[in-house]
Amino acid sequence: MNKVFESFMAPQLKQFAAYRKQLGYEPKAMRSVLLDFDRYLQKNAVDQSQLTPAFFLKLRAGIHEDPNTVNRVLSGLRALFAFLVRQGLYAANPLDDIPARGQRYFVPFVFTMNQTDKLLQAVCKTIRHYPRYFLFDVAVYLAILLMARCGLRINEPLRLQQDHYRPDEGSIYIEKTKFRKDRLIPLPAAVKKEIDDYLKLRELFGADDQNPHLLARKKQRGLSENQVRNVFHRAVKAIGIRQEREIIGDMTFGKPVPHSLRHAFAINTLTQIKACGHNAQHALPVLAAYMGHRKYQYTGAYLKVNHARDRSGLIEFAKSQLEVI
Repeated sequence: MNKVFESFMAPQLKQFAAYRKQLGYEPKAMRSVLLDFDRYLQKNAVDQSQLTPAFFLKLRAGIHEDPNTVNRVLSGLRALFAFLVRQGLYAANPLDDIPARGQRYFVPFVFTMNQTDKLLQAVCKTIRHYPRYFLFDVAVYLAILLMARCGLRINEPLRLQQDHYRPDEGSIYIEKTKFRKDRLIPLPAAVKKEIDDYLKLRELFGADDQNPHLLARKKQRGLSENQVRNVFHRAVKAIGIRQEREIIGDMTFGKPVPHSLRHAFAINTLTQIKACGHNAQHALPVLAAYMGHRKYQYTGAYLKVNHARDRSGLIEFAKSQLEVI
């Protein structure tokens, strides 16, 4: 059940949330910001006359989070009041002159191609060869395989329906994920074979299987994110990766998470393109379409860390600069 807005700004917050949804934005992140703001107004008995720049400076100072998180909150509230100004409800945006916090730069963990191979082997070893667990474990393995070999986000393989897989052309249809974009992507031949083998096993183990999900568990349901995350993290430990999240100066170095496979897919693809003597910039529009980015410039961000080894060099450089300071 969705939480409702309850402060004096509830009608405006509801209207803005509906407006954003109508534009096609993913509502979850913005709604979280609006709900937190709504609760803050309630808790502090705020009325309209108090919504001045000084009020938002105090609110900004009271958010004890990562600077990037603070800036996302400020950006969301700035967009809210810009909307209310356009509606004629406010004369000026009280957040126009509120400065952003100094941001930390995030450097994701990047698996090398060899580490990705080892990770998939480790996941494969977790498959239990008992009828009760076998199909479920293979489905989890395939979810991680699709993330690693096709750069999918974690929720994308989990939402696939059986009719989203097109075996004749070796492709999968990914429907309305982030940015509400659909895309049809070709599968590597080895991945297609693994999916075909899995579907044959499903027929063999249960002729009356009516589960619509491509990667299935019992009771007509698909896999959950937590089930996939648990297997992923066990496999990371099994191959000896012990990298924790680390903040050095104004840089945050991420630990291995399932989304790291998507980063690794993009970066290692661009690395291979460069190794073949081609211009990686020219490949960005195609790679962006494959990965479901709204703009190929977003995919271009992966060129900043264009090889897994560069990340290790950045960590050592950041530490050396702190020692000098």
